[in-house]
Amino acid sequence: MRSACEHTGYPVCSGIIDRYPDYELDDVLVVEDPKQHSALGDALRARIVMLLRERAASTTELAAVLETPKGTVGHHLKVLESAGLIRVVRTRQVRALTEKFYGRVARLFVLKGDDALPEDLRGGVLAAMMLRQAADELVAGGDEEDTSALLHVRLDPAARRRFEQRLNRLTADLQRADDPAGGSYALAYALFRAPTPLPPRADDA
Repeated sequence: MRSACEHTGYPVCSGIIDRYPDYELDDVLVVEDPKQHSALGDALRARIVMLLRERAASTTELAAVLETPKGTVGHHLKVLESAGLIRVVRTRQVRALTEKFYGRVARLFVLKGDDALPEDLRGGVLAAMMLRQAADELVAGGDEEDTSALLHVRLDPAARRRFEQRLNRLTADLQRADDPAGGSYALAYALFRAPTPLPPRADDA
C-alpha cells in the first residue's frame, strides 16, 4: 500500500499505518474539515486517536490507560465521533448496560497544510502539539538508544520541497516495514521555518 503522504504530497501528515487492527477501517482519511482539525488539535483527543491505532477500546479501557476520569474521556470520544474521526465498531452487554468499543475511521490521517487549518491551529501550532506529544512518549518510553537531532539549514523554496518529498518517501518506507511481531517505535519530524538567525557580522565588528 502506498503511503498517503507519498501519494498526495501533502507536507503535514499525522498517524501511523497499522495493518492489523481488530476492526474494519479505511486506509486513508484526508482531514480537510475545520471541525476535524479542531478535534485533533486537543492533546488528549490526539492521544486517544493514537491509542486506537491497534485495536478498538471502550471508554473504561481508555480512561484507565490515560489515567483520566471516564466522564472526561467520554466527552472527548463524542467530539471525535462527531467529527467523523472515530466510530463505534462493536458493542457488548455488561449487565444492564451496553458498552461501546471505539475505533478509528482510517489507519492514517493526512492533514492538509496551514491554509486548511482553523485560525487557532495555524502557524505551526498543530505541528508543535504533535511534537510535544512525541516528546512525552519519548520520556515515558525511557529509551536510552533513541536517535534524535535538531538541525538548522538554509534552503530555497525548491530545495525545501525536494526535502519534504524525501521525508514523505522515508515515512512510506517506515510504514512498509511495520511488523506486528516487532517492538513499538515512533517517528516524529517537522520541517518548519525557524526564527531568523543572527545577521552577517559587520566588517568593522
